[in-house]
Amino acid sequence: MARFKTRLDNACFVLGLLTALGTGARADEALDRAAANPSNWAMYGHGYDNTRYSPLNQINAKNVGHLKLAYSFQLGSLRSNESSPIVIGDTMYVSTSWGPKYVYAINAATGERKWTYEPDIPDDVLQYGCCDANSRGVAYGAGKIFVGRLDGKLAAVDAETGKELWVTTVVDYKQGSVITSPPLVVKNMVITGFGGGEYGARGSLQAYDIETGKLLWRTYTIPGPGEPNNDTWKGDSWQHGGGAPWLVGSYDPKTDTVFWGTSNPGPWNSVVRSTGDGNYGKLTNLYTSSTVAFDPGAGKIKWWVQGTPEDAWDYDGVNELVLANLPLHGKETPVYMKADRNGFFYVVNRDTGKIVSAEKFVPTTWATTIDIATGKPQEVADQRPGPNHPVKGVCPNLIGGKNWQPMSYNPETRLVYIPSNNVCMDWSVSEVNYRKGVFYLGAEFPTHPGPGGYMGELIAWDPIAHKKVWTVKTDLPFNGGTMTTAGDLTFWGDLHGVFHAYDAKNGTELWKTSLGSGIGAGPISFSVKGKQYIAVVVGRTASIPAFLGAVGKKITDATPEGGALFVFTE
Repeated sequence: MARFKTRLDNACFVLGLLTALGTGARADEALDRAAANPSNWAMYGHGYDNTRYSPLNQINAKNVGHLKLAYSFQLGSLRSNESSPIVIGDTMYVSTSWGPKYVYAINAATGERKWTYEPDIPDDVLQYGCCDANSRGVAYGAGKIFVGRLDGKLAAVDAETGKELWVTTVVDYKQGSVITSPPLVVKNMVITGFGGGEYGARGSLQAYDIETGKLLWRTYTIPGPGEPNNDTWKGDSWQHGGGAPWLVGSYDPKTDTVFWGTSNPGPWNSVVRSTGDGNYGKLTNLYTSSTVAFDPGAGKIKWWVQGTPEDAWDYDGVNELVLANLPLHGKETPVYMKADRNGFFYVVNRDTGKIVSAEKFVPTTWATTIDIATGKPQEVADQRPGPNHPVKGVCPNLIGGKNWQPMSYNPETRLVYIPSNNVCMDWSVSEVNYRKGVFYLGAEFPTHPGPGGYMGELIAWDPIAHKKVWTVKTDLPFNGGTMTTAGDLTFWGDLHGVFHAYDAKNGTELWKTSLGSGIGAGPISFSVKGKQYIAVVVGRTASIPAFLGAVGKKITDATPEGGALFVFTE
């Protein structure tokens, strides 16, 4: 009877969703309902809050040891497969690397392919993508699947048939601006960023009409002349200032605010763009290496928090913003949480933009503390590179204390599960000139393992007490994203290709299986006809190891490249 009720509820939900979309309801309201259905995994981070928390508990700490393979699906594309699938009803949508080369719609319970979208991607895109030919997934809304592409285009396809409905050019990919992450559907808009900080692109966030693909607004994250904070840039360096919002966004419907992180400034040699006053730690080179809050109606910037002013170490601020309400100082406080690449874990009041706490979560040497009143880091002077001043042993490395691999938050344990890195580097600067479509760096950065005899760590972090509760240490950095569930579980894959399930409360390993290629993607969970499933995409990174010297060779030696989806159930 319970299973029949679940089927009936799902059928009613799908009928209601289709009815709402057919009567002109706002796309994000229907999407919010889709995310609220515990059977779905409707967005990259599960919901607008990016918690990657599934309320399903059929698979739990008591029975997860019985997990078995339900099916596998070969993606037909090797190299850096980093997609988190989404699931709407009984259909899963998953993208592949190389463009994406493919987007598949498959039966989420059986793995049977329903349709394939194969966009026409130019052969030369790889040279314009800083960090591989990857795709981290797609977005859903108004009966459509939206996918950002390496050729700088945003496409909409029919969710039922895979037919391409519209394609719009977001940016010229030949300036080094590719799209590797899924957009965000808000109201009746599709909002997306793009990459290019390493190529001297000028970052921007833009919104498109969900039905036509028409540009509705574009807001530059590097202010030009006459715009607020243009004076934080030296001369005309803003023209190639980076600050690209290339990862994923979050949305708070209560305050109607979109949150997005921005990338490093360009070039890495900060002398080119420095205002030259020597007041390091002052808010400089806005809005790079920051979190920016936008009004989605017109794209207006409401406020920002800059993690690394005048960034000289490639500490991208793009990492996802996880939204939650935490009991702080005796009351529930709306916050966003961010494990920044600069090594500090930020808890920020998402209504006001005021920093609540910012504490080190990995070995960090470039700064000692963050002044939470001003946001200013207390820098270690000898760790800031400059002309004739190379530095040694800077931690974290440019891949960051955490990179793009998503963390998760469990509202029951009130812990955040962070896939972190413990890698350091030396750094020296050199002269550099801008050339379209060519790396705009001006720095050398030999890599070294961090202290303590490990290079990767899964951290269960208490964001209220700002401390580690439990950890799992690994010999390699750049391991996969996490997902947590109401079944007291946290799932995580590593670069050895092993997929793990841990007790979310204490870190006890409860289950694991080897999947053959390194895992970077974040897992998901969903339910079809009352049966819960766990899914993960595998396929280790290829370009990132080239940035890491001997450390990178260990990554590539650990597993071969791959490209497959694995789905498990009890």
